[in-house]
Amino acid sequence: MRDITIEAEVRKDIGKNLSHIRREGNVPGIFYLMGEDSIPLVVSEKSLKPLIYTSETHIVNLKIGNGSAKNCILRDIQFDPVTERPIHFDFLGLRDDREITIEVPVTVVGGIPVGVKEGGIIQSFMRRLRVSCLPKFIPEHIEVNPENLKINQFIHVRDLKIENVKIMESATDTIVGVIPPTVEKEPEPAVPGEAPAEPEVIAVKGKKLDEEEAAAAAATGDKKGDAAKAPAAGAKPAPGAKPEAGAKPAGKPEKK
Repeated sequence: MRDITIEAEVRKDIGKNLSHIRREGNVPGIFYLMGEDSIPLVVSEKSLKPLIYTSETHIVNLKIGNGSAKNCILRDIQFDPVTERPIHFDFLGLRDDREITIEVPVTVVGGIPVGVKEGGIIQSFMRRLRVSCLPKFIPEHIEVNPENLKINQFIHVRDLKIENVKIMESATDTIVGVIPPTVEKEPEPAVPGEAPAEPEVIAVKGKKLDEEEAAAAAATGDKKGDAAKAPAAGAKPAPGAKPEAGAKPAGKPEKK
């Protein structure tokens, strides 16, 4: 693994506003190691770039202004959400006799997979893997070669074997594979000159018959009503009923 040397100064203004440090092009941070006191640090933003913008893992030879030197790795880094510049870092100290768990980048190597030549699409599912090992065995990256994969074939964590390194991910996790191409179903073309089918109207059982009867009753209602009001010829009026104006009483012959 490649080493990077970074020079740092011990930060003395603990708990104060750190904006002035960042305005000067520096980044505040901390170094910590189990069993030792943490050390607040300041490093130049420029010196952190080889650790941030890389696809490899590096061991940092940290040279502190008080004369001490530490081996460590970049454990975490925070960025400003607006400017995307680093605003804080964490360095984790290493011990030669103690294993460490760290994320290592995955690098895809080899030629074009067989499945891609057949129309498939190569897909990466995991870009970093957590591993555990002694500091001297930390790999810069983990290589996977999907060159022989056909469509619907994949490389899983269980397929990797790295000497002196234990992969902490699930053995069934997929790292890379070749998936089938996405095919969109085209709508069926309409037949020329054919009108679109109209939706079928379904009447509720019994309702249509009731509507027809109501319409017939409405058409004949006036005539039936008049017939009911007019008395039949020669019929006597009901007892107590007053004769209509101009009507002659029944039963008496007209005088001549």
